Amino acid sequence: MKRLLFLLPVLALAQSRWSAQWIAVPDAPAFDYGVYHFRRSFDLPAKPQSFPIQVTADNRYILYVNGERVGDGPARGDLDHWRYETYDIAPHLRAGRNVLAAVVWNAGIDGPIAQNTYRTGFLLAGSRNIETGPQWKCIRDQAYTPEEAAKKVYGYYAAGPTDRVDGSKYPWGWEQVQFDDSGWKPPVPIGPGSPRDIQDAPNRWMLVERTIPMPEYRPERPARVLGANAKLIPARSRVTVLLDQEYLTTGYPELTLSGGKGATVSIRYAESLYLAGTRNKGNRGDVANKEFVGYQDVFLPDGGARRTYRPLWWRTWRYLQLTVTTQDEPLTIDQLGAQYSAYPFVRTAHFEGGPEELQRILDVGWRTARLCAHETYMDCPYYEQLQYVGDTRIQALASLYMSGDGRLMRNAIQQIDASRTAEGATYSRAPSRLEQYIPPFSLWWIGMLHDYWMYQDDPAFVRSMLPGVRAVLSFFAAHQGANTALVRVPWWNFVDWAASFRGGVPPMQSGGSSALLDLQLLLGYQWAADLEAGLGSPAMAAEDRASEAKLRTAIQSLYWDAGRRMYADTPAKDSFSQHGQSLAVLTRLVEGDAARDLMVRTAGDPKLVQATIYFRHYLHSAMNAAGAGDRYLDMLGEWRAQLARGMTTWAESPEPSRSDCHAWGASPNFELFRTVLGIDSGAPGFKSVLIRPFLGKLDQASGSIPHPRGQIAVSLARREGKLHAAVSLPPGVSGEFAWQGQKRALKPGANEMVF
Repeated sequence: MKRLLFLLPVLALAQSRWSAQWIAVPDAPAFDYGVYHFRRSFDLPAKPQSFPIQVTADNRYILYVNGERVGDGPARGDLDHWRYETYDIAPHLRAGRNVLAAVVWNAGIDGPIAQNTYRTGFLLAGSRNIETGPQWKCIRDQAYTPEEAAKKVYGYYAAGPTDRVDGSKYPWGWEQVQFDDSGWKPPVPIGPGSPRDIQDAPNRWMLVERTIPMPEYRPERPARVLGANAKLIPARSRVTVLLDQEYLTTGYPELTLSGGKGATVSIRYAESLYLAGTRNKGNRGDVANKEFVGYQDVFLPDGGARRTYRPLWWRTWRYLQLTVTTQDEPLTIDQLGAQYSAYPFVRTAHFEGGPEELQRILDVGWRTARLCAHETYMDCPYYEQLQYVGDTRIQALASLYMSGDGRLMRNAIQQIDASRTAEGATYSRAPSRLEQYIPPFSLWWIGMLHDYWMYQDDPAFVRSMLPGVRAVLSFFAAHQGANTALVRVPWWNFVDWAASFRGGVPPMQSGGSSALLDLQLLLGYQWAADLEAGLGSPAMAAEDRASEAKLRTAIQSLYWDAGRRMYADTPAKDSFSQHGQSLAVLTRLVEGDAARDLMVRTAGDPKLVQATIYFRHYLHSAMNAAGAGDRYLDMLGEWRAQLARGMTTWAESPEPSRSDCHAWGASPNFELFRTVLGIDSGAPGFKSVLIRPFLGKLDQASGSIPHPRGQIAVSLARREGKLHAAVSLPPGVSGEFAWQGQKRALKPGANEMVF
């Protein structure tokens, strides 16, 4: 009953206009860069047992209660799904005087591409005594100006500005109860809070509750100082200190200083150092004859004691470069630490067996996956922080197998669906304040939904996404020719960063014919038909199967080259790729022994256009599907090469790589379990299990992955020419074990067998 009573206010907030008002600082610009503080002091007769509040802001906020940081947000979304967070702040309250305080900022026109905005504002709901309105006080923080980041790095940058903070203008202690805010102004109201489902919305913020957990925060270990470790910087001096975290991380650096009035302190961030005069990085652990390229935060001390600078938004770094230039006062560096921050995934999968490098590959992959998952999945944490569909599908599989947590995947599916336009295509990345379309990514969104259906037991949610599936296929139908092959598909038809694909786009014949686009559409029809048959309309399923059959015929006619015994990339048959053969197997155009033969030749033919890190996931998946999974462990050369280069996360592409952290490279964190141990879903909702291992050259391997009902554990050993297998399944879950043409039924609980 207590839990129900707590939920009643939340339910009411979801159904009617809020009494709490969005507020803003008087005379502040609505859209430009700005940092603002809001406070509300109030008295309580006693410490309450429960005190729920709802909080949001545009763009971002950090909330304090009686000086303690209790949360931040809102979780990123779009204006039609603007998130708010619910906190029970009772543990932070006390009898007598209390204060709610929030810093709110808008990064303006140069803000992160992933960050949408309507106008700057703050909203807090709860007790009528404390909700945002005329009793609050506010101020614009004149200490902050944006520090341009895009021109400080190489390549495309989309993550927004960094900070320049003048400590002499900062209102130190503004979040504390005893702070004197008598000089602050009352805010101006800019409209009531209103839920998404309200009849007449008073503004563009259509509020929905946050559906993902709050970030993980924990102290990061101290970085290693390379060279002199200066603590006291004399007056009229310039000192630069290089620090190596020894692995890439994301979080909030915290720099505490004393004295140094008039000094300039910069903290620069880099994934890796560059070989001097080049855009090559070499071994990531080497620093000799290298130069530092990276964005920076700048702090100007006011001379006070133990002043702590912490950026408003988290940063990404392996290397930090701290530069201090003093004027007439010396400066003391009291402390330089950091708080790690990322989505709170918990690793529950484990793998044992084979060379030690496999554990290193899993560990590096998991770090990569963690750093590319915050309030959304993202392609990379340093440069873009955007949730691209192609990246996200692979990231979601890795996080499902490693942690079993499907909440961020569900969130991603919703956000991408919400980006769909009238034509039916989704954005290539969502949320995003700039439109960008990669049509094949709309098809991978259908694949992601199909994955979620197979690995998570959430059929009602999957069913709710079916209108989006139908819309995406309608978009592609509008670009099919008379023979159903695609022609002149608009926008950016990225497939992979393969060397001969211009801008990642495969070759196309005049008119736009491309086997790789047609094959991806064929996959889309197959996934959609499965989803419709399982959860939607049998008639739509039949229609999708019919469209699949017609397109299958067209692909076979247009692209099969009998002489090469391969699928060409265009009807001219002047280009052949690993991508085309992999997709042909994944779409079941080729099956059985013919598929195995095709994939063995595909893996060993250097004349084919080679798949790079992203698309190798599909190459490896096709090897598995064709029954050639025993070759998988021999195909990890790129990952071994990156380990040899001192990488602590996986790069975006083969050298030279712009980004050192792209979680599409974490596919081994899925494939080692799905291919080597052979663990896969055998039915929607993971209600049955298929175990089909490919040990390759290993004599033994074991491990487990999370399942919606528990854990799946597999132990495999080859002794005296026989395979000894032990499988443990969760209660109520059965399945099948397949080994070299033999099949055995699996029951819930423990299973042992010999082949």
